[in-house]
Amino acid sequence: MKHRQAWLLWALLSLTALFGISPGMAQTLDEAGVWGALRSGGIALFRHANAPGFSDPPGFKLDDCSTQRNLDAVGQAQSRQLGERFRTQRVTIGGVISSQWCRAQETASLAFSSKLRVEPAFNSFFENSMSEPAQTAAARALLMNWKGPGALVVVTHQVNITALTGLTPSSGEGIVLQRSGDSLRVLGRLPPLSP
Repeated sequence: MKHRQAWLLWALLSLTALFGISPGMAQTLDEAGVWGALRSGGIALFRHANAPGFSDPPGFKLDDCSTQRNLDAVGQAQSRQLGERFRTQRVTIGGVISSQWCRAQETASLAFSSKLRVEPAFNSFFENSMSEPAQTAAARALLMNWKGPGALVVVTHQVNITALTGLTPSSGEGIVLQRSGDSLRVLGRLPPLSP
């Protein structure tokens, strides 16, 4: 287990350097600045809302939500609050992307209800770290190609967000990014509200 954790840490640090994101590029804006960036067509990567448990259960099937970890009442409330926060802040949503996992799709649907597109590049690779480099490259390309109008919201998983940003979000937390030349700049975080 320690060997795998060390390998994952090395892989994450290598990927963040390779893909042009590093802690030195992080620019921490206050909450008003983060919302302003989103109103200007920024990108928000959200970890799916609260889904009790760890990893995927035995017998996990991508096309069967009954075999997966799903949102509980807290996660459903977090998702609704997320959508309300975007409406209150008057952020125009240009696109919503979700992984294929049911907990990510439900988070996105409860928060934003429309414009949802499922994208395998944002699927969890927690159980299959060998797919991390290709998925992260594909996810980064999608983010770099975002032209708006409006903000892009992506609902994905902790490992995906960590690979893209070097940060570890909690359930329901967002990391706000902005394209900067050929890299992605971390502008700040949007912590989840307590239901």
